[in-house]
Amino acid sequence: MPKPKLGIYWCASCGGCEEAVVDLAEDILGVVEAVDIVLWPVAMDFKKQDVEAMPDKSIVATLINGAVRTSEQEEMAHLLRRKSQFIIAYGACAHTGGIPGLANQFSREQLLRFVYEETPTMVNEARTHPQTSHQNNGHTVTLPEFRNVVRALDQIVEVDYYIPGCPPTPKITKAAIGALLEGKLPPKGSVLAPDIALCDECPRKASKPTDVSFKEFKRPHLTPLDPDLCFLAQGLVCMGPATRGGCEAACTCGNMPCTGCFGPTSRVRDQGAKILSSLCANVAAKDEKEVRQIEAGIPDPVGTFYRYGLAKSLLRRKVDLVAK
Repeated sequence: MPKPKLGIYWCASCGGCEEAVVDLAEDILGVVEAVDIVLWPVAMDFKKQDVEAMPDKSIVATLINGAVRTSEQEEMAHLLRRKSQFIIAYGACAHTGGIPGLANQFSREQLLRFVYEETPTMVNEARTHPQTSHQNNGHTVTLPEFRNVVRALDQIVEVDYYIPGCPPTPKITKAAIGALLEGKLPPKGSVLAPDIALCDECPRKASKPTDVSFKEFKRPHLTPLDPDLCFLAQGLVCMGPATRGGCEAACTCGNMPCTGCFGPTSRVRDQGAKILSSLCANVAAKDEKEVRQIEAGIPDPVGTFYRYGLAKSLLRRKVDLVAK
């Protein structure tokens, strides 16, 4: 009996999700024995035409990590959607846009101008930008188009399941692949991680204050951190109350606040707005000057509250109202 086919593909991401698959360690041998990996470009030599030649829905599941920024990534997402029975958004970038989604604060033109003209290490007197097509000695060379915005995977194609994290832990990766192979899947659209707030599995939860009054927001690298006390009680921004659990509280156990990579629970529509409203409601200041002093402790609000979720937020991107 032929083994079920599995695909793994990498879009706009750092490569950490690919490492997360390798981090299964000896468990990956069980995966290899149970499935036939028919696409994994980062680890094996596969060609696009090989995938195109496969019958539609012949791949049982494809794990796609990374956000979608280029026309090539968009094209591959549609191709793999057609060839796969299940598409799984693997990791924070595919799930909610991830750190690449922070680029939505800037226009495409701003980004290209900075990278190819204004970066201190760049020498480009002709101010040349990459072109999607170039002729040279009768040959045409093409590049993917750089899209206007970064998008999460489900803003491009229909996604069946989500595995969150930056990167996902080996534990939830193994559980998700096991559920696929055994046919024990939850309802379509589910996030394959516990639907509880991170605070519920954080070892510091007993010290989480029920009533906190922020007089300042401290920054982790400038503050001695108590290894046992809730970060909120120490005056640090921790995304735990607005973030899904399942990561085994890796950051808080490592004495660092949660940054929100597992995304929101099913009860939270906008992760950044959720924690922002909670923090603002507990600011002790009574006048504007005090408020300004306190908020100075968060110099990058977008990067703090939407580090992984700007592409899926209610705001999604910066809008330029100036006519071009």
